[in-house]
Amino acid sequence: MTKTDCTLYENVLLGTNQNTIIQIMLGVIYMDKLIKNIVSTLQENTTNFIPPLVDQVMVEFGCDPFFILISCLLSLRAKDSTTIHVCRDLFSNVKTFQQLLDVPLYKLEKIIFKTGFYKNKARTLHFVSYEIIKKFNSIVPDNFDDLIAIKGIGPKTANLVLGLAFGKPAICVDTHVHRISNRLGLITTKTPETTEVALQKLLPKKYWIEWNKLLVVWGQNICTPLRPRCNQCAIFSFCKRVGVKSFR
Repeated sequence: MTKTDCTLYENVLLGTNQNTIIQIMLGVIYMDKLIKNIVSTLQENTTNFIPPLVDQVMVEFGCDPFFILISCLLSLRAKDSTTIHVCRDLFSNVKTFQQLLDVPLYKLEKIIFKTGFYKNKARTLHFVSYEIIKKFNSIVPDNFDDLIAIKGIGPKTANLVLGLAFGKPAICVDTHVHRISNRLGLITTKTPETTEVALQKLLPKKYWIEWNKLLVVWGQNICTPLRPRCNQCAIFSFCKRVGVKSFR
């Protein structure tokens, strides 16, 4: 725990009896250790799986915020295994927002067709490119408020860009992060928005960026939405399996 954390707990616990204080502090220590064990175990057991889409894009095309933002927008409601091929086709000729805006809409729709919702996505890519060119001189904003002010960029995309493109602590909550964080019993939330708030309070900042990558890989391969592969799960002993009715 940091000095700030300790001060916070001291203020909260004023007037609380000693036994209760000890129980609370033991609970905090236990949770910190649990999270550390989950992260380290997943780090060791995800190396043989295909990384999430944006991580693949970063390896192939670099860490330019343009590639990270556009690949994230393309990945919405699409499978990574499909979207990576679309990204390769698009980024082979398009490497800036101006170049993307110069691609006629009908042609862009054909390029990204396989990601699904291609008409809406094509319009979003053009609009986002226009806004960033006009308002930010073709530079992707490095703060949350400016990013989500652009129509088409939501909190999940904004946080992923902040974390991966700029190295700023941010928790990107997608369906896997929301589901597995609750399934583990770490939090009890109903929406991605409340999950983000809960995880910000729970996770040390050093894990904020990596939490998404680890849980996305685990969610795609082991901790699936229906009938998760609990018999193959390296973090089975840490999991409360909340809501799991059957597993493999």
